[in-house]
Amino acid sequence: MLKSESRPAKLQYLTNNFRVLVDGDFVTCAVTGARIPLDELRYWSADRQEAYVDAEASTKALAPL
Repeated sequence: MLKSESRPAKLQYLTNNFRVLVDGDFVTCAVTGARIPLDELRYWSADRQEAYVDAEASTKALAPL
């Protein structure tokens, strides 16, 4: 759960991990706009440098148009 004073983090998304560039509490899903606490972040694209809230959002983002 995010606190009201939480702030966004800036990450570098790597293939199997991510690197915190700017400390924060969450990142924003590129598809839904939902806030994702860093300890719950499981889906991202290293190529697109985007985070996704869940597998469904990840699939939507990576599906061909």
